[in-house]
Amino acid sequence: MSDMRRSSTMNSFVNMASIGEFDPLTAAIPATKVEITVSCRNLLDRDTFSKSDPICILYTQTIGNREWREFGRTEVIDNTLNPDFVRKFILDYFFEERQNLRFDLYDLDSKSENLSKHDFLGQAFCTLGEVVGSLGSRLERPLIGIPGKNCGTIIITAEELGNCRESVLLQFCGNKLDKKDFFGKSDPFLVFYRSHVDGTEIKIEVYDWDRDGGHDYIGEFSTSYRELSKGQSQFNVYEVVNPRKKKKKKKYKNSGTVTLLSCLVDIEVTFLDYIKGGTQINFTVAIDFTASNGNPSQPTSLHYLSPYHQNAYAMALRAVGEIIQDYDSDKMFPALGFGAKLPPDGRVSHEFALNGNPDNPYCSGIEGVMEAYYQSLKSVRLYGPTYFSPVINHVARYASLVRDGSEYFILLIISDGVISDMAQTKESIVNASCLPMSIIIVGVGPAEFDEMIELDGDEVRISSRGRFAERDIVQFVPFRDYIDPRGNHILSMARLAKDVLAEIPDQFLHYMRTRGIKPQPPPQSYTSKPPSVPMQTQI
Repeated sequence: MSDMRRSSTMNSFVNMASIGEFDPLTAAIPATKVEITVSCRNLLDRDTFSKSDPICILYTQTIGNREWREFGRTEVIDNTLNPDFVRKFILDYFFEERQNLRFDLYDLDSKSENLSKHDFLGQAFCTLGEVVGSLGSRLERPLIGIPGKNCGTIIITAEELGNCRESVLLQFCGNKLDKKDFFGKSDPFLVFYRSHVDGTEIKIEVYDWDRDGGHDYIGEFSTSYRELSKGQSQFNVYEVVNPRKKKKKKKYKNSGTVTLLSCLVDIEVTFLDYIKGGTQINFTVAIDFTASNGNPSQPTSLHYLSPYHQNAYAMALRAVGEIIQDYDSDKMFPALGFGAKLPPDGRVSHEFALNGNPDNPYCSGIEGVMEAYYQSLKSVRLYGPTYFSPVINHVARYASLVRDGSEYFILLIISDGVISDMAQTKESIVNASCLPMSIIIVGVGPAEFDEMIELDGDEVRISSRGRFAERDIVQFVPFRDYIDPRGNHILSMARLAKDVLAEIPDQFLHYMRTRGIKPQPPPQSYTSKPPSVPMQTQI
């Protein structure tokens, strides 16, 4: 079989093999393609003797200089104020990036490509995350841009485009394969190749495994996805043939046989399948108010409130929060602080509401969180020590109540230094690793952050009292790695958000898949998210 490429290798002959459109080099990248469809209702009528002839132009924004660039145009629909455009926009989607979109509507009066020669009907701004994060991946927004005019509404829907999302598990057994070992029997394994032409033709090579890597070739056979999908039958018993032996020996028949025992086809679900089905991402922020940050009134403090620029805490909070908020329908976020003395009695708290209301710590959007953070700096006294476990346990309590896949919790911790309750923090993370929850830690300031790196668990899975975390749920990044010496904070904060959020979709999917939780079908009606549960603060 010509033009084949290597697909996968089996460690054991009776292990499961998987074929399909899976590419191990790109599987960890949480990106996909999304198809955007646009409709409008009640557009302005700019024509005298007929109705407007609308067209929609999509612009995307570059991260570095915030420049809007035209991405594409729909077709023109004649004589209507309620267009349903047929031409789609296909965009690469990244959960960890803020992808700004602008939709401009025009009434085309001629064939000119110059938009200034046509009547402007209005525009709408959003992010791609807002569209896919809306219930049913359907976002409806008023058109703006003409003072004093009701420009109508735009309806933007998103549909994930998948190639082949079928995962195929195959189980084989061998019979009378050639003996390649001098003192024992062969240790066979299979290598799969698929055709570049259509991906359904498959060649399978059989080898005898050797410890030194010099595996002995036994033979090969060819089949197709169509044959394998039929499952176990008389047609799926394959002769393993060594072409060299067949050419040299006239009486040679085969080097044994391989039989298909089972074939299981499953549909791979994606992060967007769950979001489209209504899974809510609940975002909580926890900020370090320990004295090691420095006096907020001094420019050397990490909490310094400069009239000219944001401090490191505010920059990190905004960079991550502006992306996460697109996936929470009510945009209400609990914001916590730890390591401060609270008014009026000066008691030390490691889990307090930034807005001063322990019964309702929810802030409206990231702007509300920012305002609560600034107000806290004016009312609390920085103290210590640095305890992580109380805020982790706080979010874990709520995550433990919702294990059906309807909600997933993300905790952002921003801190400046050494963790004072390392043992308790490890135990909290190990306990939380079985919950629908992820933890992002951003380290600000000049510290070494050795303990935070240890919590990340990329090198060695975190453990406590001999018990290992069920899965990796922590992502740590040092803020200083994202400071642009040229002062381009927009680009550097986009890089920060990308790196701290890159692992979230995989962590999310790991939890759902290991528990057999399937995404719900997209809702037919669009209802608001139920009110959030008040926080019960424990000091």
